[in-house]
Amino acid sequence: MDSVSRDKLKEKGFKRLIKSFKYATEGIIYAFKFEQNIIVHTIVMILAIILGIVLKISYFEWLICLILFGLVIATEMINTSIEAVVDLACPKIDPLAKIAKDTASGAVLVFALTAAISGLIIFVPKIMELLL
Repeated sequence: MDSVSRDKLKEKGFKRLIKSFKYATEGIIYAFKFEQNIIVHTIVMILAIILGIVLKISYFEWLICLILFGLVIATEMINTSIEAVVDLACPKIDPLAKIAKDTASGAVLVFALTAAISGLIIFVPKIMELLL
């Protein structure tokens, strides 16, 4: 299908916008129902939010945390979509499919580690102040 015919098929306007939000919401619900790592990330996120409130982190620190929360969850969802597409395109075990799935998972790990290290940089000094 060429791009011109695809453009003609695409619905335009407010109705399409509402449908796109509906589909995006279905994707988020799917991820939270079936991807255990998103639950782990969400629990860590909730704990960080509670800790941020208790330790009264700054506006800038909240901004960093919120960006990292979003990036970790979004990357996990992208990983889920990549895994689904790979499984659809290659139902049999294939070394290239493994590379695609493993590198997508690795991307999530990179963001999660970055978020964890950033959290330590933000929270450890504040915790140390309370203890000393």
